[in-house]
Order: sequence, then C-alpha cells, then structure tokens
Amino acid sequence: MNNLASLTGSNNYFEDFEVGIAIRHARGKTMTPLENVLITNMVLNSASGHFNQHEMENSRFGKILTFGGVNFSLVLGLSAQDCCENALAELGLDNIRLSKPVTHGDTLYAYSEVLETRDSEQEDAGIVRFRHYGFNQHDEQVLQLERTALLKRRSHWAHR
Repeated sequence: MNNLASLTGSNNYFEDFEVGIAIRHARGKTMTPLENVLITNMVLNSASGHFNQHEMENSRFGKILTFGGVNFSLVLGLSAQDCCENALAELGLDNIRLSKPVTHGDTLYAYSEVLETRDSEQEDAGIVRFRHYGFNQHDEQVLQLERTALLKRRSHWAHR
C-alpha cells in the first residue's frame, strides 16, 4: 500500500475545520446490554443501576440506566470519522455533561461543532477543539462534551 492518506477521509484535515462549523454525523447507534454491561463491568463500575434489572424495576427509572462513560464514548465514536479520523493524538476531554438518562434500547445520534482551531508546536498538525452533542431517538439532548485533538495538516500528510 503506497498511499496511506487513502485510508482516511479527504475532508477532515486540520485545514478543513473553521470555528462555527456544525456537523450532523451520519450514523446512530442503539444502546444494547452488550455495550453497557460489558464496559460497566470491565471498568469495575459497581453501581448496580447499570446491571441489576430487578433493583431498577422498582426505581423511579423503571429499568437499567446505561453508564455515562459508555454514553459519551459512543458519541465520541459516532463523531470520530468526521472529526478525528486524521488525528495524531487526542489531547483532552473536558466539560462532560450528562443531562438525561439513557437506557437499553435508546438510539444515540451525534452532532458536533468546532469551537477553536489553533496552530500546534508541530508543523505537520494543528489543534481543533470540538463540542460533541448526543441526542436520543426522541431528539432530546442526553449529553455534551468537548474534545481537543491534534489533527494532521493536509499540506504535510495528504500525499503520503
């Protein structure tokens, strides 16, 4: 394989992002017990509301709630192809807000906006700060968070 740039999108280099751009990501993903229970257990989250159906049937929610870490990770994944496919590094996740419960069977969709672009110390890359939003199938916002990434510059990477 001679051209590594062909493995990623051609419109998501540093130069393609301007402050204020809004992106509606193409895919949604339905939250299943697999993601929630597997990841909740893998990270040793012991809050039974994420895996004890019997206990949650008698709660004000009436069913299992998905772990917030799973929720925002899913939104990050849904936004990755458009926003960070050409990332050299993830520099930070900040201002995470979980505003509405997500349960098994909810479908999440992602939207993003560009908050900031700036040069980096590396001449082959620049820094972009995004705000990602997660919405459920009822078009209710369930979360938002900010991600800062070091993205390749087209001028240095597109020909490789």
